[in-house]
This record gives sequence, C-alpha cells and structure tokens, in this order.
Amino acid sequence: MRQYIRTASDLLTSDQIPDYDALLSQRPAGRKLRVLSLFSGCGGMDLGLEGGFIAPRKSFPEGSKSISRLLNDDWVLLRPTRLETVFANDILPEAATAWKAYMSRFGRGGDTYTSESVVNLVKRHVAGESVFPADIDIVTGGFPCQDFSLAGKRMGFNSGKSHDGKRRTDDEPSEETRGKLYFWMKQVIDATRPKVFIAENVKGLVSLGDAKDVIQRDFASADGGGYVVLTPRVLHAADYGVPENRERVIFIGLRRNALRPEVLEAIENGSADPSFDPYPTPTHAFTVSDSSLLPPVTTDDILHALREPGESQDPAQNVFSRAKYLAKGQGQTEIRKDGIGPTIRSEHHGNIEFRRLSAAHGGKHADELAAGLPERRLTPRECALIQTFPPDYPFIIPEQRLSASGAYKVIGNAVPPVLAFKIAERIEAFILTAFKE
Repeated sequence: MRQYIRTASDLLTSDQIPDYDALLSQRPAGRKLRVLSLFSGCGGMDLGLEGGFIAPRKSFPEGSKSISRLLNDDWVLLRPTRLETVFANDILPEAATAWKAYMSRFGRGGDTYTSESVVNLVKRHVAGESVFPADIDIVTGGFPCQDFSLAGKRMGFNSGKSHDGKRRTDDEPSEETRGKLYFWMKQVIDATRPKVFIAENVKGLVSLGDAKDVIQRDFASADGGGYVVLTPRVLHAADYGVPENRERVIFIGLRRNALRPEVLEAIENGSADPSFDPYPTPTHAFTVSDSSLLPPVTTDDILHALREPGESQDPAQNVFSRAKYLAKGQGQTEIRKDGIGPTIRSEHHGNIEFRRLSAAHGGKHADELAAGLPERRLTPRECALIQTFPPDYPFIIPEQRLSASGAYKVIGNAVPPVLAFKIAERIEAFILTAFKE
C-alpha cells in the first residue's frame, strides 16, 4: 500500500488514506494559477495554497464546499484549489527534505525546489540567467522572522546573520542580511510581475519601530510602483480553525494594471465592500465574538486518538525532546486539552511545550496521570498536528537525515496549512473576479 500510511496509522486506517493520484484529477477546470514560493520551509504555505490535504474536521463547517470528502469523525480531505507551486526555495536542508517527501504526491519534483539563497537567485537573474519560471500569478514568501520576533533579540533590519544563515561578516553589505531579505523578495516581484503577492511575518514586526511601514512602502515600489499594497493585517490562526496561539502579519499586494478599473478604484478609495477585500474572514470565534462562527478547535480535537510514544507506528510520534522541566522560562507549561495549543516554536530543546506535566510540577491532566502516563514534551507529530499539518506528512526520515531536531525546527517555522488554505480560497476567488482576463 502507499508509503504514507505508516505516518497516519494512529489516526486513519489504510482505506481512509486518500488516493492522491485520483485527487489531482479533481483540480478545478481552467487555467491553473502558478505560484512562486520563497522562504518555503517545509511547505506550510505551499501545501495550504494547493489544498487537497487531510485537515481537522472541526476546522470547517459541516457541509463546507472546502471539503472534498469526510475521512472519519476527526478528519476530512480538502478540495484541491487551482493554485500550483512551480518554484520553491529555502536554504535549510531539513526543509527541502520534508517538502520534497510530501509534495511529491502532488507531482512536485525535486527540480521544483532549490536550496539556493534568494539573494544568489536574484543576482543570477540580474546577470541574465533564466532563474524564475514565466507567467507567475502569485508570489508568496515568509521572509525570515527571527530578527522581528518578540521571542528573539529583535535586531530587525540590523541582523547579525547573513542571507545564507551564517554569521554576518564586517564587509558584507547590509542589504544582504537576514533582516533585509524581504527586499530581495521585492526584487523577485520586480522580475516576475505576479498579479498578487503574499508576504507574511511574525506579529512582532508591527511593534518594531516603523518596520511595518518601511516594508509596506518598499513592497509598493515593486515594478516601478506598479502595486497597491493593502494595509497589513494580523491574522490569528485560531480564528481560522487552527488549534494554536499563533499570530502572523500578512502583506498582500495587487498589480495595478491587472485589476479591473472599478476594483482598483474601489480599493484605492477604501471601499468597505467585502467583495473588494482579498483577506479571508474568520471562521472560528477566538479573538472575535460572533455567534455565527464555529468554536475554536482544541488540542484534544486533534490529539485525542494518538498513541503514546513507544506504542505508535509513526516515527514522528515515537520521539520527543528530553529537555528537563525548569521552573521558569518558555516551554515549561503543559498544553490545555480543552483550549488551543501554544505557539509552536522553531526549537528542539527546552522551548518545546509539555504534552503533560507530572503532579509534582503542577500537571492538570489528572485522568492521564492516574492512568500512569509520564511527564513528557510534545512530539514532532503533536507539534505538526497543532500547526494543522496533515497526519500523513512524513516528518522523521532517518535515511534522509531528517531527525526530530530538524522536524521541530521546520514545523515551528511554518505557516499553518489550514490558515494558508483559507487565504488561498479567498485569493483564488478574488483573482477570478477582480482581475482582467
């Protein structure tokens, strides 16, 4: 049977695993929307934009047109969108391994993904090489966020790291630091002239001086000022059916001369008509109070059927960080089963939250402790499910050197696929109605 089954065996039976070959034939008819992905990581945004993956049933309303079919009481298969990734890149080897291992089922070969720095890719393009594919509709990029994160040193544009992840040298141009990589994304937009670009970063960006405004102005200058860049918004993942405390700031830019004139006029005049808004609307009531919305998805909704490490056939469920409990600092609390999960961080030691604490350390999962279950931190699979990666995503691949440490790192860096899917559905509909043929 399919190689994907072993990773999902805790949550799905073999006959519930989708036939991905058949799923490809269900993509909407008509022209595909070609996506160029930068800083792709292990593919949270790319997978979300393409759809056609397994997702929590409670992340979507009953009878939603987003659902291709029900798999069981907990999981659904989402419909494929018309978006397809034709180029992806990231410098982390673990990210490339994970991306290729999963996305191959959608026909995305290794030649789609490059591990070369975006700075070097742009320099090659400027030198006259054919680097980027033609006829790009959408450029996406989660430019590195460590320099803007509230959890980091907040160096912002003055990053001490180079574009390739190494320590910056004294003679290296400031434009090539990790904190300025958004500007190189802007140059890819210059080169490819997509209809839409979507850039994302941590919420901390909006409180770091005038960083948000600087980035918004620089993006607006792409293609000689040819883009209208909407006011960036902070989206909370839990408002979109993700069981995680995760906030991301999203920039959306639209190419002016590709929009219908009436749409461009409405956007520039600040129309409140939702048909002119390419941002997705919340589906779950976490930060918003609306009785028409679904309740937040909880960690128990997605983790309750998992076997404990040592009992599972899933390699990503059989390992976890062995960092000891500390009285203070990040990662020293256990998850709530009746609420959303913590922010999944790109760490693999003491910052990974606990699945449960012992009674001596204040553990509150009395039923589990009474059953003799031990104190332990979250596994890579549990982190991935909280991020809404599908349960058949292979995050531990020893033969390709994708270890637990690497898995934790790429999972924590990712965009939750369910959030990305809801962005994709709105962008897909917006492109079909707001742009010229």
